[in-house]
Amino acid sequence: MRCPNCGKADDKVIESRTMANGESIRRRRECLSCGFRFTSYERIEEKPFMVVKRDGRRQPFDRDKLAKGIERALEKRPVSTSMVEQIVTEIEDEAYLRGKLAREIATSELGELTLTRLNQVDKVAYIRFASVYKHFNSLEEFITEVNSLGGAKSE
Repeated sequence: MRCPNCGKADDKVIESRTMANGESIRRRRECLSCGFRFTSYERIEEKPFMVVKRDGRRQPFDRDKLAKGIERALEKRPVSTSMVEQIVTEIEDEAYLRGKLAREIATSELGELTLTRLNQVDKVAYIRFASVYKHFNSLEEFITEVNSLGGAKSE
């Protein structure tokens, strides 16, 4: 560890303490060249959880992006903000469980998790999200999706 006072890389550890429930270590160090004492911290560097896009690109999972999509679908619906937060947390937890080994999940799987949860909470929000997620190209596709919910009757 390089001394912040003199810049030499020769030091000794005086004391070590486990911090944050064992997720980091705080070390008090003393420079052997100038005697300056300083603190360093060690943390496990985890590989970020990734989302695999339809075209194969990978990007870090973004909880805020998921929340915005769900909030848009639930806009002006009788669902509290605490419920929205709970939905996002449940989807995030399930995504981490499903992608645990590879540390990644496909957007298609993440979208299906979201659709399943929205279907349980609010059918209108489900249709709003599905119309964007499934890229409806015609009114017939939209009507077929609504009919699959049992909320509309064909004539």
